[in-house]
Amino acid sequence: ARVLEIARRLSRGEALGAGDEEEEEEEGCQKHREPLEVFCKEDGALLCAICRESRAHRAHTVLPVPQAVREYKEQIQARLQTLKDDRDKLLEFREAEMRRNW
Repeated sequence: ARVLEIARRLSRGEALGAGDEEEEEEEGCQKHREPLEVFCKEDGALLCAICRESRAHRAHTVLPVPQAVREYKEQIQARLQTLKDDRDKLLEFREAEMRRNW
């Protein structure tokens, strides 16, 4: 659910809330007033270059924002397709059972 909410916000171009340490606003990192350039996969947060080099995120995996959006969008679409396929199978099964009962 958290990844889905992050993907929705990123697709709308909204900033993400990451807690007290790195609060972002539309203009960028509130702490450093720098643009948000990377996405921290471990924390699920957008980071500026200064926050990215801090001890809190130095060892974390980070991606450029457009790449993170693409990656999460692909994951969500793949999972959505799996759910749609499962739904179709269940509907077919239900329909077959209803016909059998008639």
